[in-house]
Amino acid sequence: METAKETHRTAVATAITVELQRQAEAGAQRIDVDDLADAVLRVIDPEPPVAEGRKPEELNSSNDG
Repeated sequence: METAKETHRTAVATAITVELQRQAEAGAQRIDVDDLADAVLRVIDPEPPVAEGRKPEELNSSNDG
């Protein structure tokens, strides 16, 4: 069973692999380190999903519908 640290390491390694593959397929001559860092940061601190619509407690007669 993987520990949390091993799972985290695997996620970071996967993000690096995917980003390097994306750059290679795009024909990059050099590694874009900023894009690589962004890929790792997205794994470490993912953005919350974009909410759609309003929560039930936000609804009232003027905006329900």
